Amino acid sequence: QVQLAESGGGLVQAGGSLRLSCAASGRTFSRHGMGWFRQAPGKGREFVAAISWRGDITYYADSVKGRFTISRDNAKNTVYLQMNSLKPEDTAVYYCAADLAYITTSLSYAYWGQGTQVTVSS
Repeated sequence: QVQLAESGGGLVQAGGSLRLSCAASGRTFSRHGMGWFRQAPGKGREFVAAISWRGDITYYADSVKGRFTISRDNAKNTVYLQMNSLKPEDTAVYYCAADLAYITTSLSYAYWGQGTQVTVSS
């Protein structure tokens, strides 16, 4: 079992930055691929970024490539999402997720956090 807790969301102006954190419980964090997803009002949940067990492989959605960076600190059981050059269309609830897969971009992650709201004003 892995429990996840996101933090770092908030209200920011367009062009600004936020860093989301996701703290994981359990001793097996380093053996889970981690991902960030988001869900805007009235829309389905979509993939944002993923990182492999060792952090050597990362994937990004085209919409965030070059603006967002996913990273992890296995010693702290934490995964991060640095979001720069934020746009109003980035407004959504952001979720982190964990899975035993080395890395995956699908919605089939085994464990999910409760989400944190990110609002970008124009």
